[in-house]
Amino acid sequence: MSGKRYLLNTNAIVALLQGSTTLVKLLQDADWVGISVISQIEFLAFSGLTEDDRQLFEQFLKRVEVINLVADNNLLIKQIIQIRLQYRVKLPDAIIASTALQAKASLVTADRELIKVTSLTIVNW
Repeated sequence: MSGKRYLLNTNAIVALLQGSTTLVKLLQDADWVGISVISQIEFLAFSGLTEDDRQLFEQFLKRVEVINLVADNNLLIKQIIQIRLQYRVKLPDAIIASTALQAKASLVTADRELIKVTSLTIVNW
């Protein structure tokens, strides 16, 4: 086991499902790969999705862990608020960043806005 844990941001999910060889190589030896429920919502809410895109995403969901946002996870909620206020990132980004921190995972993203969250380990593909 390599000890590598990755949480994929929405843009990384899109790139992976489009066949990004860089992301495929990165994730090959991962011990754990997850996504936030926020990324699941963002992906499925995209108006240009085809039925093939939805089916591919459903297959993808079987291979990763989806981390939900639950009201009784006080530590996560406090962390989301702190990141939102401290780094002035959008609320969905604060949720995804906090989810990565709680999962002790590197955040795989091309979102340059998240680089300013210094407590995160970012993998910018």
